This record gives sequence, structure tokens and C-alpha cells, in this order.
Amino acid sequence: MERAVSQMKVVVVATNSSTRFGGEAILPWHYFRLLRKRGIPAWLVAHERTQRELTAILPDEVEQMRFVPDLFAQRVMHRMSGPLPKRVTDITLGWAIGICTSWMQRKVVRELVVQHGIDVVHEPIPVSPRQPSLMYGVGAPVVIGPMNGGMNYPPAFAAAQGRVERSLMWTGRFAADRLNSLMPGKRKAAVLLVANERTRRALPSGLAGEVVEMTENGVDLNLFRPAETAGIQPRSPRPKFAFVGRLIEWKGVDLLLETTARALRRHDLELHIVGDGAIRPQLESLAAELALGEHVKFHGFVPQDQCAKLLAGFDALVLPSLYECGGAVVLEAMALGLPVIATKWGGPADYLDENSGLLIEPGGRESFIEGMAGAMVELAQSPALRRKLGKAGRSRVLEEFDWERKIDRILEIYARAARSPSDASRLSA
Repeated sequence: MERAVSQMKVVVVATNSSTRFGGEAILPWHYFRLLRKRGIPAWLVAHERTQRELTAILPDEVEQMRFVPDLFAQRVMHRMSGPLPKRVTDITLGWAIGICTSWMQRKVVRELVVQHGIDVVHEPIPVSPRQPSLMYGVGAPVVIGPMNGGMNYPPAFAAAQGRVERSLMWTGRFAADRLNSLMPGKRKAAVLLVANERTRRALPSGLAGEVVEMTENGVDLNLFRPAETAGIQPRSPRPKFAFVGRLIEWKGVDLLLETTARALRRHDLELHIVGDGAIRPQLESLAAELALGEHVKFHGFVPQDQCAKLLAGFDALVLPSLYECGGAVVLEAMALGLPVIATKWGGPADYLDENSGLLIEPGGRESFIEGMAGAMVELAQSPALRRKLGKAGRSRVLEEFDWERKIDRILEIYARAARSPSDASRLSA
């Protein structure tokens, strides 16, 4: 007899799970906390680097969490990765570190399956469709994703990716099928979740399970509320634009600083940069060279709950990323009722349309900067347009990207996975 969805036992496993790391690391945490909120027997298997953080957030759920430590070899690789560009690290040493973590987590997952009769194992991250998975032969059907990837830089900005980085990316993609043969978690999974057709095309060959489309990001609507309902002070007369994200090369913050300098020739405004990263010193130097002065403020890292309140006090979000597969911050800004200016490429182009934001074609450096500057000036000059786009964006989030609705959907997918005739239910080495 099939077990009712509300009684299903689930393990959520992720190499990283955190509300502070940014990017994809928050996704497994949302699945775990919302499953537990609904009273569903769920366990989280993550890395011990976030143990203190996560157990402090949900102290009553400590018994439902398991954490694995770093091996000595992983600590050595962490130190070696320091000087490398992030995307190079991600596909070399970072990948190797994650595989070590996943291997240790696989043992923990297998133990949980035996001890508690787990129905489904869910591995939400990494979101890369090509990255191999070790979650196979764990004794229960496996759901992987939602994944989002298969991207390249916009053609006009291909040179922004260094020659070494391009070579490593090409080599990694070429080797993906072989690696997925050696570590066949994705090939053996009961269900693979993909955010879009681009990601589906990037999956490894030889899949045994079902492929289902589902957006990877969502919004916590209890946290991201419009200013008038969140008790935020009224906005200042000078329009305030925000960038939120890691300060790394492909986020395009250097382009945004040049954009801001150009927009200031036509209208008074402010740019607030929320986030931290390796290139922050270079960006601060560029802001000084452009004489942006009081018109630009670097806030550094801000925890998500505080970031929601901070972002609610701004007038618009600007995301000039050149390599953004997802872009959760776009959805968060939309939930706050803020208009969004973003690159018409990757994730933001999936989330926004002409009714909810301004998408700028990445046709070349000069045209891109001019297009972004024009959009900033247009929004700065028109509070009515800001309200119109913001209202449409919030409506879209309410309909399509509420985390509670995502949990409804994932429970349906768990039930489908549990019924699958996959060989994933057998324990194997």
C-alpha cells in the first residue's frame, strides 16, 4: 500500500546548506524547513561548516539534521583554491572537494534509509546539470534538482571569459558523460528536475528516470514583503537602485558602476551594492575613479532577513550579470513590488517579461551600458512606471514562485518518484 504524502519520509542532502552563503546553498534549507513546518518526517544531511548556523535557526529540529566534516585532503584543496578565479575553482578543486563531501554524505543517507525507512532522497544542489552525483544505490528512489545550467556567456561578451577558463570549461563539459558513467547518480535517479529546456539539453546521456520541468528558485513571501506591509520607512526623493549578489567577475558590477556614472549625467540617483566578494577592492577603486562619491554605497554582506528589509526600502533592482543561470534576487525584488532591470540572458530572462521589468540586450559593452543607463534614468524619472512594473512583478511571483506552492509541487514529485520502478531502491556499493 502506498504511503500518504503527509506520511512520506524524506532525506534532503546537499554539499552546502546555508542562509548565509548566497546562491544555491539556501535551496536545500528551504525544502527541509518547509517540509518540517508541514509535519513531514524529513532529515537534512549537510556539511558541518553550517551546523552552528542551521541548528541555531531551528533548534527544535536538531535531531533531524546530520553534518559531515572536512577530510584533511579537502582542507588542503581549500587552501590551494584561494588564488584561482571562482569559476575555475568550481570546475576543478571545488568540484573535487564537493565529491569528497558527497561521498561521506552518501554513507549517512544509506544509514538513514535503513534506520527510518526513507521513501525518497532529494538532492537539490549542485544545480549544474552536468555535475555527477553520488546519490545512487542508497536504498530509496532519488530526486535530483531542480537543476539550471547549460549556459555560456553572451556572444558579445565571450572575451570576458579568459582563455584558461574557457579551456577548462570546454574540457569539463567534454568529460561530463564519462564522469557521469563513473558516478551515475543522475543516470539512475528516479526523477530529474530541470528549470528549462536549455538545462534539459545539458543533462548526461543514458538517463533511466523521468525528467520534469520545475523552476529551481522560489520566494519566501513571509520574508519578502512590500515596504508598506513590512513597516519600512518611506523612500527618499532621490531614487535608490540596488544590486544584490556576490562581487565576482561575471556579475557585471564593473559595468554597473560605469552605467551609474552615465545615468547620473541625466538624473540624480543612488546605487547601493549589497554583497561581498573577491573583487570588492577593485570595484571600490573603480567607483572612486568614476567620482561616484556619495552616489554609490557598498554595504558588504547582509543576512537574508536583514537584506529583505533593506531591499524593500529601495526603488528598483539592477542585475547586470552576464552568466546568471537563475537569479533568485530577481524574484525577491519582484515579491517586494520593485521593478527590475536585468540582462536579457539566462535566468532573469526566464523570470521577467515586458510587463514586470526592463531587460537589456547584451549586444556589446557600449550598447549594454547605454541600455542599462537609459533604463535607470527611465525608472528614476517615472514613479508611475516603477509602481506599474513592481505591481505586475509581485503578481507574477504570487502566481508562480511562492515557496509554499513549490513544496506542494515537490510533494507530488516525491510521490511519483516513490512509485517509480527504478533500481535506485536497492542498496549497492
